[in-house]
Amino acid sequence: MPTPHRRQLLATLSALFLGATLPHSTWAQGGPAVSLEAARAAFEAEKVTLIDIREPDEHATGIAAGAQLLPMRQLAARLSEIPADPKRPVLLICNTQNRSRAVQQALQERGYRHVQYVNGGMSEWARRGWPMVKPGAPK
Repeated sequence: MPTPHRRQLLATLSALFLGATLPHSTWAQGGPAVSLEAARAAFEAEKVTLIDIREPDEHATGIAAGAQLLPMRQLAARLSEIPADPKRPVLLICNTQNRSRAVQQALQERGYRHVQYVNGGMSEWARRGWPMVKPGAPK
């Protein structure tokens, strides 16, 4: 039996593939994934947009300060919130990288070439003791 997260992932991916055409971009940087260290450095230097696609109950455990919260379950309805400018890289992060990898692949196939996923996810971020805040807390 699929887990709740797997069911959400399948529903989101289906909606992405069946939804409207997304803007095309040409940005590509070294593949679909970025290391946790590189993601944190780029995010803290304000060179990327970090989108946390975990669900609200997961956000409640802590997020990277300043990350954009866009629960995967709502992604298909809120695609316009993903920056479309290929000059502004977007990093997707979930708990372990499984959902963010799948969503990145779906977005890539729809034209978002400037979107990557973060290896390790927020579980690794937390394991390393990196700063986390409650949602809504200032950066």
